[in-house]
Amino acid sequence: MNWKNFVEMMVVYEEGEETLWETSSIPDKELRWGKSVCPYCGVGCGVLVGEKEGKIHKVRGNPEHPANRGLLCAKGGTLPLMLDTPDRLSFPSLREKASSEFERANWEKTLGFIAEKTKAVLKNDGPEAFAFYISGQLLTEDYYVVNKLAKGFLGTNNVDSNSRLCMASAVAGYMTSLGADGPPTCYDDIEESNCFFLIGTNTAACHPVTFQRIKNRKASNPKEIKVIVADPRRTRTAEMADLHLPLKPGTDVALLNAMLHVIEKEGYLDQAFIRNHTADWEKLKNILPLYSPEKAAEICGIEASLIREAALLFAKASSALSFWSMGLNQSSSGVAKNNAVINLHLATGKIGKPGSGPFSLTGQPNAMGGRETGGLAHLLPGHRLIGNERHRAEMEQFWNVAEGRISPTPGLTAIELFRAVEAGKVKIIWIVATNPLASIPNLNFVKAALAKAELVICQDVYHPTETTHMAHVLLPAAQWSERDGTVTNSERRVSYLEKIREPPGEAKPDWQIFCEFARRMGFEKEFSFESAEDIYEEYKKTTRGTGVDIGGVSYARLKKEFIQWPCPDEHAGSTPRLYTDFRFPTSDGRARFQAREYAPPAEPTDEAYPFILTTGRVRDQWHTMTRTGKIDSLLKAEPYAFLELHRDDAEKLGIGENEMVEVHTRRGFAKAPAHLSENIRPGTCFMPFHWGSLWGEADINAATVDAFDPISKQPELKFCAARLTRLEPVKAET
Repeated sequence: MNWKNFVEMMVVYEEGEETLWETSSIPDKELRWGKSVCPYCGVGCGVLVGEKEGKIHKVRGNPEHPANRGLLCAKGGTLPLMLDTPDRLSFPSLREKASSEFERANWEKTLGFIAEKTKAVLKNDGPEAFAFYISGQLLTEDYYVVNKLAKGFLGTNNVDSNSRLCMASAVAGYMTSLGADGPPTCYDDIEESNCFFLIGTNTAACHPVTFQRIKNRKASNPKEIKVIVADPRRTRTAEMADLHLPLKPGTDVALLNAMLHVIEKEGYLDQAFIRNHTADWEKLKNILPLYSPEKAAEICGIEASLIREAALLFAKASSALSFWSMGLNQSSSGVAKNNAVINLHLATGKIGKPGSGPFSLTGQPNAMGGRETGGLAHLLPGHRLIGNERHRAEMEQFWNVAEGRISPTPGLTAIELFRAVEAGKVKIIWIVATNPLASIPNLNFVKAALAKAELVICQDVYHPTETTHMAHVLLPAAQWSERDGTVTNSERRVSYLEKIREPPGEAKPDWQIFCEFARRMGFEKEFSFESAEDIYEEYKKTTRGTGVDIGGVSYARLKKEFIQWPCPDEHAGSTPRLYTDFRFPTSDGRARFQAREYAPPAEPTDEAYPFILTTGRVRDQWHTMTRTGKIDSLLKAEPYAFLELHRDDAEKLGIGENEMVEVHTRRGFAKAPAHLSENIRPGTCFMPFHWGSLWGEADINAATVDAFDPISKQPELKFCAARLTRLEPVKAET
């Protein structure tokens, strides 16, 4: 192996800086190298993992993996440092109540205790009193087992994921516009595209490798290749743009409709595509007069000329890719925003072709795999819907359970679930691979909910976290590099992860924990899987004949290649793009225009709360920092939370650089030092959400709003009303 080539492909994404994150001094040739996928964002970067004597020493970007071609960001480059930490969970623990001390227990006692409690609750309160809250960190095999267990055998559809906070609006957007879930694009389209429209995404911070590929494409022909960025902040992503639209948070639908208004008026519609491959154009066309650039400019707070310029750049380009993530999805009108982006592609025929299409960027490594296996409260495996009688019957027959065993009522989604726990309707909540007491909006209500639960089970890798503090049971799980299985990244690409080393102590893969619990519930035969591959082989049978058909994908094949679904048989190849024949999975084969009108966010600003608070990520921290918060180099790069606000706003409030500020909303508050900038809209402030209560008083989700989109049920984490107060420095005692 020529590691010099790998070093040259590794980039820290700061201008002019190239390096390799060395996490061990052991020479590469002395290590055993395996293949895996980075467990952070949805890019799904392939990694080569160097192990010796049971310890992971180094990682390298895998140059053969199509998602990253050898590139890694700082988080991926430092993966070995988050494994052997003092807070790793390595054995099960129990306690009577959350205020007591945990006592070490064995698996037999712990799972027996959970099974006894579960049987009592199912008997006395019914299956709706039991719930799983899971995570995009799980492997596809884990996702499948927990959904089979809950929906097919325990009788509860209350299985929702932290992916509800990430991409539920994208799921609903694809389904309502195109007829099925799934981005129709691939990362290789980046090198084919001549126009990039990035809206509601700070790609440089949240998906650094994808950003680097876009940046490289732009650099290959700077005059011809155009980049449009719509974001209230001038981020590093926006700095690359030919055109930056600093719109008011939450006004994306007005902007997108106005762009389509311009495209229609200027004669850039693809009339043949609209006529032959879409439906409901007239319904959308009828609302476009409401969104002239001048009217939209008033709503969005930007110049009408910028809207016209953006529309014409997009329309005139021979190919165009649209990227978005949480800035669109985390909204009380998130589905409408997704529909409005897809409308642009349908109206101009920029879909199903190289370099063109709508491309949502997922936040976690296997959020896509979760969608495929039924890992949300309204889904069943193979992109089936719980609300569809035929779909329920298919899975009942497949799982060999009684007719009607799967409830026809979709389960509780994330916010609904915690509200039900607080109301006493859900008695047992089993939380897996996620930290909702830092990531869910309106944390005070989440904390109150968990305090009322009869049993809180946390299946995790680390303790303590903000959430494990509230648990009655701790179950130690194996994590990245310690179990094998599959994930699906944002471009529908399935990759196999090797097991490189043994997990510490008594920790087990998540699927094994679920199966051992299922056996204690009396389902020995149905959960007798002996390996992750056994589970995968069963799961892939559920996809036969569906749009996500992976009948031709096996572990043996995945050890040699990385395959995008659908791939229905062993002779089929990977499918880089969907809808290349311009036929869509709807009743008539036509995509649907969705006539979505602008609706203001759920909580408007007012005299008492005059600022718009928006939240997000920074480049070198991850989610709630249970991993990245342990790595010195990442903490050095991103050491603490901050509040970004415009210098003019700061001057009016008497706030100086690095002075402490309290951000207060109708639900709670957080504190952080001020970062003064001209790169954010006046009247808007931004704070990253990574720092939970274990890090002080910077847990901004104590203040965010839990209103959600009525279709996707995804909460509006990107907009709430706030007021800012400068805090006087604490005087030292003399």
